[in-house]
Amino acid sequence: MRSANVIGLGLIGGSLCAALGQREWVVHGIDLDASRVAEALETGLIKDGELDPRAAITFVATPVSATIDAVRDALSRTSGVVTDVGGVKNPVVSAISDPRFVGGHPMAGSELVGLAGADPELFVTATWVLCPSTTTSDASFEEVASIVKELGAEIIALDATRHDELVAIVSHLPHLTAATLMGLASDRSQEHVAVLRLAAGGFRDMTRIASGHPGIWLDVCKENKTAILGALDSMQAGLKEMRDIVERGDSSGLQDRLQRARVARSNIPGRVKDLLDVCEFRIPIPDRSGAAAEIFGLAAELGVNIANFEVSHSAEGSRGVLIVVVDTAQADVFRGGLLARGFRPIVQRIE
Repeated sequence: MRSANVIGLGLIGGSLCAALGQREWVVHGIDLDASRVAEALETGLIKDGELDPRAAITFVATPVSATIDAVRDALSRTSGVVTDVGGVKNPVVSAISDPRFVGGHPMAGSELVGLAGADPELFVTATWVLCPSTTTSDASFEEVASIVKELGAEIIALDATRHDELVAIVSHLPHLTAATLMGLASDRSQEHVAVLRLAAGGFRDMTRIASGHPGIWLDVCKENKTAILGALDSMQAGLKEMRDIVERGDSSGLQDRLQRARVARSNIPGRVKDLLDVCEFRIPIPDRSGAAAEIFGLAAELGVNIANFEVSHSAEGSRGVLIVVVDTAQADVFRGGLLARGFRPIVQRIE
């Protein structure tokens, strides 16, 4: 029986317990709140309230301000790989040099709070970012990536600093913007009772994330302060430009802005929906830390969706082959990127 630990039994931790249990893992969970442990035991989300020192993997799902200490504790008490799920990656990845650690961030969530919102399907089709460091072993990356894939998520590998810059724009800034917009509407509703009743689909969609639990954002804004401030500055500059366009009555400029936004929105990369038109890449990789992660990182940079992967090790153990499946339409771009990085892929179309 495969065994996993989950440290922190909130929404994400509870969903991990549920997802792992659904896939026949034996799950052990701990939390500073004893009542959460009792609830997880009562509902069958965990087998016991102690860590298994021999667990294959330990997920750290604590608030980001507590992640570094929790990861160090997990590494000292267990022999398997350790990963975290925090929304800010650079502080923990910079602080931990153990080859068994892989920084991670599932881009998934819910308006629900705690174990009441635990959902075994929360990570299915979600993007799960992995941020290995230069000291992370390929074996650890492979193990964590395989388990994440088993949970139904799609993997992107990014440098930790790059991750924090990007999520400040696509995750942290939208939440703060939604909260600000919701606050503005609420203030106006004190003057005009009809304001919130007039809120239509667009407003509701844009402010939906303001329903999220506010507690996690205090830590996030503290830990990712620099990147968030940069994103807010850019947002302010963009709104200032938009205000100037509206003030001038510049219909042409407004049309251009709206059209560019529409095109950009339509070009958000999708996912590989099926395996009808794909290519298999067999990529020899040296047995060194970071080689497999570099390939995943390259795919993320090029916008290449990896539909499936596995690692085949040679009998001698000095080299391995990373086998990935990608959309045929993206094969040439991916091959070119690999060649530029010094890899020598063998590409075969799957009929």
